[in-house]
Amino acid sequence: MDDAKLCIDCGADALGFIFYKNSKRYIEPDKAKKIIDSLPFFVFKVGVFVNEESKKVNQIAEILKLNAVQLHGDEDLDYCEKINHPVIKAIRVDEKLNENLERYSNYTILLDTKDEREYGGTGKRFDWELIPEINRNKIILAGGVSEDNIDDIFYKIKPQAVDLSSSLEKETGIKDHGKVKSFFVKFNKLRNYQC
Repeated sequence: MDDAKLCIDCGADALGFIFYKNSKRYIEPDKAKKIIDSLPFFVFKVGVFVNEESKKVNQIAEILKLNAVQLHGDEDLDYCEKINHPVIKAIRVDEKLNENLERYSNYTILLDTKDEREYGGTGKRFDWELIPEINRNKIILAGGVSEDNIDDIFYKIKPQAVDLSSSLEKETGIKDHGKVKSFFVKFNKLRNYQC
C-alpha cells in the first residue's frame, strides 16, 4: 500500500499487479483489490498474467476494475482476442522480434528481455538497437530500465512508456523509497522538458 502511494505521489501514471503465482512479485487478487480501491481514479491499473486461463484473467480484471491486462507469457492471437479488457502483449526480444511486432500490431506491445528461466522482472537489458525505428514510439520499454539510462531512453528510443520494477527495489517486491524518489526527480524533469 505504501509503495503504491509513493509511486503515484512521485508521478507514476500506471501501476502493475503481478497475478502470476510463480513470480517472486505475485500478489493475491484480494490484496491487490485493497490497494486498487485506495488509488485515485485516474491511475492506470494493469494486471500482469502469464499463461493463465482467459476466463480467469477476465474474471480478475472485471472484479478489480483493471484498465488493461498485460500478457507476459506465450499467449497467441486467439488467446488475446478472448480478453475483454485492453491488452498489452509482452514480447521477450529474440530473433523473431520483427515477426512478433507484426503479429501483435493490433495491441499495445511491451518489449522485455528474454530469459530462459523467468517471464520478466529480471532487471536485465536487451539490445535496444534491435527495436525497429518505426516501432519505437509505439512500444512500452521494459528490461533493465533505470535512473542510469532513462536519459538515453528518452532521447534515443523515445518509447510510448517505460515499465520498471527491480531497479527500484531494495528487495524483491519491496520498493526502495529513496530510489523511487530519485528516479522520478530525473524522470519528471525529462517528461516536463518534452511537453
